[in-house]
Amino acid sequence: MEGLTGITLCASMDILAPKQDHCDQLALLLGECEPAKPWQMMYLYTVLYITGFGAAGIRPCVSSFGADQFDERSKDYKSHLDRFFNFFYLSVTTGAIVAFTAVVYIQIKLGWGFAFGSLALAMGISNLVFFVGTPLYRHRLPGGSPLTRVAQVLVAAYRKRNAPFSSSELIGLYEVPGKQSAIKGSGKIAHTNDFRCLDKAALQLKEDGVDPSPWRLCTVTQVEEVKILLKLIPIPACTIMLSAVLTEYLTLSVQQAYTLNTHMGQLKLPVTCMPVFPGLSIFLILSLYYSTFVPLSRRITGHPHGASQLQRVGIGLAVSILSVAWAAIFERYRRNYAIEHGYEGSFLSAMSDFSAFWLLIQYCLIGIAEVFCVVGLLEFLYEEAPDAMKSIGSAYAALAGGLGCFAASILNSIIKSVTGSSEKPSWLSQNINTGRFDYFYWLLTVLSVINFCVFLYCAHRYKYRTEQGVKMEKQILANIKEQSLSG
Repeated sequence: MEGLTGITLCASMDILAPKQDHCDQLALLLGECEPAKPWQMMYLYTVLYITGFGAAGIRPCVSSFGADQFDERSKDYKSHLDRFFNFFYLSVTTGAIVAFTAVVYIQIKLGWGFAFGSLALAMGISNLVFFVGTPLYRHRLPGGSPLTRVAQVLVAAYRKRNAPFSSSELIGLYEVPGKQSAIKGSGKIAHTNDFRCLDKAALQLKEDGVDPSPWRLCTVTQVEEVKILLKLIPIPACTIMLSAVLTEYLTLSVQQAYTLNTHMGQLKLPVTCMPVFPGLSIFLILSLYYSTFVPLSRRITGHPHGASQLQRVGIGLAVSILSVAWAAIFERYRRNYAIEHGYEGSFLSAMSDFSAFWLLIQYCLIGIAEVFCVVGLLEFLYEEAPDAMKSIGSAYAALAGGLGCFAASILNSIIKSVTGSSEKPSWLSQNINTGRFDYFYWLLTVLSVINFCVFLYCAHRYKYRTEQGVKMEKQILANIKEQSLSG
């Protein structure tokens, strides 16, 4: 809220921003507007980073905290959790729809100051509602800093890197007695044979003594927590490409819309409202998810929820490929049409006989991709993350989204430098009609296909924690049975 308040002041006070005289859309694109002073840029970046810092505290925790409100012992826990993540993302999408419609309307009619002020006011109201409900929340016992535990495992494993597993000084792998682990709010995690180098952090040697330092000796559960976090990384990493595509859509498709007719009957939609359509498709798909998709897919897969979490992520990535492929086909047709009808140099003039609503196809497809991929990923990370590290699991999804934005920016810079020169414009030229956005979309399609193949490999190799637990339990029972028979 403090960051949004600072941005509101930046947009409202003339002293905090450069003069806007004669700075229209064309002048802005051509770089003819008055540049901001260094201290103005410093203020802007400061409030932006404050806003980002606050968002970084909310995003990883809000979904996992909401999921913590359900009782794991309930027979309907799985279905309730599934519905919660769908409802959570529906709420996020509703916020995006309001931002692209109501806030854009306020900005057009009243200016940037009122637009950002409305966001700051909404954030203040949401904070008030959240704190009013504090007595009703269900809290997990805090188990200390998870990052500290990760660091302890890495340091302890490095210290004992030369200690052999068959040493005469070896007592065994360290774990506290009883059913509960040493970490508050977390049960014990059975030992696995993955990442054997980390097991050295749990090697209990005679020299460790009775009360060893946690930076020298860690429990098996603590080591397994780190192993789980490492095994989770490839799955959210495969969603970075989808985040990059979404970021590209927010800019490239808006540039496309500037050249198209955005009239809906007598109503002319602002170009900046066009990104609302993926949100509308998400809203529609989530509304029909349980009544349509789950029953149909249940007949095919036999899965009680229609599809597993990783299957839903895979469906989302596959649909995103269709979206960017269609975007490439459509952009080629749009560009050729603009050149043939004399619009090549008029990249800010709308073609009156070419509707912008052809963009709805790629918008709807990317909305479907978001529904399956993001919701499936959030549920997957929450379910698979260690008990005392649920927020880190959710943070993986937010991190993938942020890295996707950076990847899109880096890719744009590379394409501009490689494809552009003094003699010819780059693929991502400011004049969309002389650039080759279609080539760029095809590049995104190829990268998305490669990313999807990598995901299929990672998903095929991944074993759900529940499957590992059942397998471990069967092995223990088999060992007990064998010992009883031999006895």
